[in-house]
Amino acid sequence: MSLIGTVDSLWRYPVKSMRGEEMDEIFVGYPGVYGDRLFAFSSSAAHKGFPYFTGREQRQMIRYRARFRQPDKAARPVNLVEAESRGAAPLSATPEELMIDVETPDGAVFAIDDSALAENLRAGLEEKHELTLLRSDRAIADWGPVSVFSVQTVRKLEEETCAAIDKRCFRANLYLDLASQEPFAEDAFVGRSLRLGSKAVIAIVKRDSRCMMITLDPDTAEKNPAILKNVAQAHGNMVGVYGVVHVEGIVRKGDPVELLD
Repeated sequence: MSLIGTVDSLWRYPVKSMRGEEMDEIFVGYPGVYGDRLFAFSSSAAHKGFPYFTGREQRQMIRYRARFRQPDKAARPVNLVEAESRGAAPLSATPEELMIDVETPDGAVFAIDDSALAENLRAGLEEKHELTLLRSDRAIADWGPVSVFSVQTVRKLEEETCAAIDKRCFRANLYLDLASQEPFAEDAFVGRSLRLGSKAVIAIVKRDSRCMMITLDPDTAEKNPAILKNVAQAHGNMVGVYGVVHVEGIVRKGDPVELLD
């Protein structure tokens, strides 16, 4: 095994396609990052293979800010000390303890299960969307439960598109700062595992196929189509990677990252 870099930043997204929150530490478990993508909206107008209502349909959705009502309950499993010391299974807080309020871009606040929030989300859309709130104890991810991206890849994409790119566009859970400074180095991690910090291990299993979501500015929702065009033409429409958790544990900002044999 070899030390390949450090954890640059950690992110989770309590509601699928809404604004993420940066964390000093996260718990990565078999279901995914604790507190990540617990909620999503499905749409009657969505494709059956992808039933979710996202920034593809409503760009402004990425500016909606989700907040847990009890942040301490949403930070880590409620029995983490016992789980680590006795080998017990990590337990989640109750659905009531993990309830979310959502602040809209204009400052209104709704409970996640308030029908008025769904009305607000679909306001102004020409196509008819009947929205249904979904909740899961597993991260409602597009593919793998943990997504990984290097800051070196972000910088290279900036060079290729001749434009500044906010790394948040790629909506990863873990951004890595690689010692090699090589962009797209994470592609070579597929089929291997990373140890993050002292305990957590994730197996990198797949490159991440991209859609128009990466073109949306996280603060303004304005589109930069050049990002997706470049990714499609120069990188086979794939940047970043997905991982599955082999060993659960806490990961902190600045933790060392090891590539395992």
